[in-house]
Amino acid sequence: MISNVFSPRMLRALLPAFSLAVLLIAIFYLQPRTMSYFGLNLMLNLAVPIALATIAQMFFLAVNDLDLSIGAYVGFVACVAGTLLVDTPLIGIAALAGGILAYAVLGALVHLRNVPSIVVTLGMSFVWLGIAILLLPTPGGSAPGWTRTLMSYSPPYVPLPILAAAIIGLVVHFGLMRTSYGAILRGAGGNPRAIDRAGWSLLRVKMTMYAFAGFFGMLAGLALIGLTTSADANIALRYTLLSIAGAILGGSEFTGGRISPIGAVLGAITLTLAGSFLAFLRISPDWQIGAQGAVLIVVLALRALINRAEHRT
Repeated sequence: MISNVFSPRMLRALLPAFSLAVLLIAIFYLQPRTMSYFGLNLMLNLAVPIALATIAQMFFLAVNDLDLSIGAYVGFVACVAGTLLVDTPLIGIAALAGGILAYAVLGALVHLRNVPSIVVTLGMSFVWLGIAILLLPTPGGSAPGWTRTLMSYSPPYVPLPILAAAIIGLVVHFGLMRTSYGAILRGAGGNPRAIDRAGWSLLRVKMTMYAFAGFFGMLAGLALIGLTTSADANIALRYTLLSIAGAILGGSEFTGGRISPIGAVLGAITLTLAGSFLAFLRISPDWQIGAQGAVLIVVLALRALINRAEHRT
């Protein structure tokens, strides 16, 4: 029984939680005052939109694709929410729905034309950014009241970012990992031939996964503007790399359809906390991105060792 607990497979599943725990312990040691409701809420202020963007990226990874436009798309959603959704709500809702539809169309294009997803999404990043700049040439706008109210809510006992991250991870985990249709969606990345032979449309699966990515990217943009209360076309460009790093840190793989929704959320929280940890170490902001990359490399090295041990057994 002990050998099952410490099996390579179990160790790989626990690695995201272990990385987060180590980082939290280090932060609490450096700044004991952060071990409080207010301290955690302050450090995890941006965890919700990053977690949502990471989940969006995970849907791409589930079908062996990569989205290089998610950061620009989140910025586009924020600009739509800060302008159209406030001034003309129906047009704003139509624009947000159009963004999700555009993602579904991208999935069809990638599947039917066999175009690399990184090429298509890289091109779309300029489209999203251009539309966002047309909507809001300079930073400004105002967040819809309901987004501000939602993101400023203070639940008892548990800070909102932790509660929201838990709900996001569990809902997506149940939908993708515990349902029969979720197994089909994941199977399109792990064994597409088997899914095709079983009579399921790979085109429909690809479009569905891309649409889910667009939906969660939309939620990320709405959550972000609810926190910042204003919008900017460039507000979330870093989210592209953060979402990839968070998903990979959480256990997702670039191939094979191997994903972990809960791990992706934990990875996003870890990256969010890494900024606070590096700030407590008085590391210059210019070096913080590189230091976050170093944290990712260390975790991936540990995962590689675990995978090697799993193959040996």
